[in-house]
Amino acid sequence: MTMTDGGRSNPIKKPLIQQLPSYGLYLICGLICLFLISPMFIVIPISFSSSQFLKFPPPGFSIQWYENYFAGRDWISATLTSFQVAFLTMVAATFLGTLLAMALARGKFPGKNLIYFVAVSPMVVPLIITAISLYFFFSKLRLVGTIPGLVGAHTILTIPFVLVIVSGTLKGFDETLERASLSLGASPLKTFFYVTLPVIRPGVISGALFAFIISFDELVVVIFLCGVETVTLPKRMWDGIRLEIDPTIAAVSTLLIGLSVLMLLAMELLRMKRGKTET
Repeated sequence: MTMTDGGRSNPIKKPLIQQLPSYGLYLICGLICLFLISPMFIVIPISFSSSQFLKFPPPGFSIQWYENYFAGRDWISATLTSFQVAFLTMVAATFLGTLLAMALARGKFPGKNLIYFVAVSPMVVPLIITAISLYFFFSKLRLVGTIPGLVGAHTILTIPFVLVIVSGTLKGFDETLERASLSLGASPLKTFFYVTLPVIRPGVISGALFAFIISFDELVVVIFLCGVETVTLPKRMWDGIRLEIDPTIAAVSTLLIGLSVLMLLAMELLRMKRGKTET
């Protein structure tokens, strides 16, 4: 509601007593966010500690645990394995999730809702149940302890995120652009690459980044499927916590926090770019 004064409209401000519920909601949300990020204020200082044990506050400053990480063959091997699995998972999940989203958004066939429910079920089924099921299934295929086994399992876990994100992007897509391209003689494949994909690219890239982060950080399924030789970085950190008290874990955690922040910033930039494109 506005009031005019000399041709100008001025919004009527609510009394302070009516704004208190909104301020209370902001305060609760801020406290929750602070609670969620509070471990970083402990992990990051410990990663620069001069102590030989996990001690807070740190008695002195040192980068010895970062040096230990980059000099440790097992740490670097686990990191490379995680990057390899996460990259292959990102490619597979993005390809399959985008195709599935296109089929469900454009196709008209019976059972679409059932297919969508099955595709997103890994998001709602408890992860431990999925891990046990994948273990028994992959053990028969002799994929336990192999890179293809981890990639296949992570692809199953990450396809729902790509599907949901790309499906949301397709809902705001103007289908008349595709029909115009087809009417001008372009093939469906050429229409997808030159008309559809440029519009939905921010959603596809966001889904790919989600798939990469989820695969890189996944632990429960890896515990069941990694075997002895194929160890990822989260599994190496898990073993370090259970078998030894090594502050190198704090250094690795700090690096992972930095990687996650960069990924989230990239997704936010893509979201802003998509918003500008839609407007």
